[in-house]
Amino acid sequence: MSEKRDVSRADAVRARRAQRSAKELEQTTKRAVKPVKLTNTISARVDTSQMVGKRVDKLRRADSTRRRFNVALGLPHITLHNPTSQVARPFGTWRRVSLIIALLLGTALYLAWTLPYFHIPAATILGNNRLSREEINMVLGVTGQSVFLVQPEDVATRLRLNYPELASAQVNVYLPNHVYVTVTERQPVILWQQGEGFTWIDASGVAFRPRGDASGLIPVIGLATPPVGNASLDDSLSPPAYMQKELVDAILVLAPSVPAGSTLTFDPADGLGWTDARGWKAYFGLSAQDMPLKVRVYQSLVDSLISRNKTPEYINVAYPDAPYYRMAEQPSTEFEPAIEDGQ
Repeated sequence: MSEKRDVSRADAVRARRAQRSAKELEQTTKRAVKPVKLTNTISARVDTSQMVGKRVDKLRRADSTRRRFNVALGLPHITLHNPTSQVARPFGTWRRVSLIIALLLGTALYLAWTLPYFHIPAATILGNNRLSREEINMVLGVTGQSVFLVQPEDVATRLRLNYPELASAQVNVYLPNHVYVTVTERQPVILWQQGEGFTWIDASGVAFRPRGDASGLIPVIGLATPPVGNASLDDSLSPPAYMQKELVDAILVLAPSVPAGSTLTFDPADGLGWTDARGWKAYFGLSAQDMPLKVRVYQSLVDSLISRNKTPEYINVAYPDAPYYRMAEQPSTEFEPAIEDGQ
């Protein structure tokens, strides 16, 4: 009897549990199929004042853009709300990054300005022969300066303007504190003497101050200032030529024919010439054109005069097709054409 009673009690508990589950399932089904009703989350009391009414309308419009949905999941008292997301504003982060970058740049500039590691001890000079490194460094003005402040073009221009004997100058700057200056010096070919002074002249006609010794120079005595040459169109930093390049070429061609013991002379009226040791003056004009022909005509004229025991006082072969001379024993100043003497 006790066993039947226990079995019937257990069956009764199971039956009650089954009924309860069926009832909960029925309620859940009803909630799931029930339409969701949208409700406003903001309720405001409309005031008769115009300002309050506007504010309420504004809140209602804002509320219409945000809606809350209640979803039944079958479990009592559980409701899901519309998730809200907040976008992080990066303005504060960018401000901090900008501040850090500005501090780093300021520190770098300060160190570049103050650290001796970036200061130039002295420029390295290459290609100089007659100009000393001390003279060039004095004009450069970069010793002890920060390497970041050196402007290569300005330094090269300043160097060329102070030393016209430089044909070119190139400045290169390298970190941390190196400045290399490569110069090309003008090569003198003429030693020009005028009055109590003298100067060197290169093949282009530019005059510059003599420095040290130079071998192979052609000495020329100037009785007056030679015709001035033109400035170089290719190099704006090159000074104007002291004499025309054509005159320089004439000197270079005529110099090997100057007799021993004589010095080449420049006369603005007669041109280039010399005083021969046998007692006459010879002139060949200013042009280098036909200069070898002029020398041959001169030598032929001198040989003819010497063979006839005539000593001229003046010979001019500036025009090789019409040379003339003047005899020393003639008191008059008239010139005798060389052709009348069988030339």
